[in-house]
Amino acid sequence: MTVETVDTLVIGAGQAGVAMSEHLGRRGVPHLVLERKRIAERWRTERWDSLVANGPAWHDRFPNMTFPGIDPDGFAPHDAVADYLEAYARRIEAPVRCGVSVRSVRPDGDGFVVDTSHGVVRARNVVAATGPFQKPIIPDVIPADAGVTQLHSNTYHNPEQLPPGGVLVIGAGSSGTQIADELRRAGRAVWLSVGPHDRPPRRYRGKDFVWWLGKLGMWDMEVPDAGSEHVTIAVSGARGGETVDFRRLATEGMTLVGRTERFSDGVLHFAPDLKTNIDKGDANYLSMLDAADAYIEREGLDFPEEPDARIIGADPACVAAPLRTLDLKQAGIGTVLWATGYALDFGWIEADTFDPSGRPRHKKGVSDQPGLYFVGLSWLTRRASAFIWGVWHDADYLAGHIAARGQR
Repeated sequence: MTVETVDTLVIGAGQAGVAMSEHLGRRGVPHLVLERKRIAERWRTERWDSLVANGPAWHDRFPNMTFPGIDPDGFAPHDAVADYLEAYARRIEAPVRCGVSVRSVRPDGDGFVVDTSHGVVRARNVVAATGPFQKPIIPDVIPADAGVTQLHSNTYHNPEQLPPGGVLVIGAGSSGTQIADELRRAGRAVWLSVGPHDRPPRRYRGKDFVWWLGKLGMWDMEVPDAGSEHVTIAVSGARGGETVDFRRLATEGMTLVGRTERFSDGVLHFAPDLKTNIDKGDANYLSMLDAADAYIEREGLDFPEEPDARIIGADPACVAAPLRTLDLKQAGIGTVLWATGYALDFGWIEADTFDPSGRPRHKKGVSDQPGLYFVGLSWLTRRASAFIWGVWHDADYLAGHIAARGQR
């Protein structure tokens, strides 16, 4: 059997793999990028039809190429993001080989043996660029024979896809909130299970939320302590970008409930935490306004006042007296949609470089297995790491490390 040899093998051709290829190429490091399907495949097929980026086009991009035909303050549709990454790969002449699945990566001497669907590759360095959205999580709460359709947000495309009836969306981060609102606008009865979350303003005093994150140093926040609670972020680029307001969603007909806890005899039970979660989201929202106001005053900026942004509406009935139980059949619910995030899945890497939860042990993407690197993961080096512009900078750092290792 023929064995292909390459200095550095990058696995995955999404935003992380394309960025990695650019910086390796700039440093003259010979490399190959393997992609199981197409460049930016998840942006094409594992997103709902109406999804747009959650950051404006001036921000959610690589530094040296803009989105063609999209207003810088607009929000790129998901297929435009995929087209952008594919065009970028062509522009830098990235050595991407599509349609090749990686079955295993095994350390071997001063390098790795990589088994793929198209043969074996030997590489001195391997970069796992498969991103943070690897294995959809559907908690083991509702049994498969409960008489209701269950799906994860990664397989949801549009309201017409779902069977008749109401929809319970579990998870109120960006995906869950946007999907629930789309279903409500399509005429469905919608329940939304809301857990702990951050709820930033979409825009404040003339600037987008992502601009404020930069000015306030929040993009550069270091990785949270191990074991700290992951809190979802409810932010939306839909309809030109809007601040997520759960009270408004309830006023417009959506029923909010607390965290989903358990299922018994056709009935879902919810935690008594809905108002607490909503109030903490409001506190996060107001703290962002406070930080922005303080920055404006400190810098002496002449930004427009926005007093109405601090008006918090009254609690709607479903928040003031929340449901603790919901009989799915009696409520006419035909679908439960889980917007509950993803787990990492690195079972194909046969190296002792993972903690008990399956997360890689690394320092800024450099693992404790010599020659093995990770890029594109959430909080790899800082808050920005999983975003398009953030992964570009992380890839630059790792490419420098790989180039230096080659010189040694």
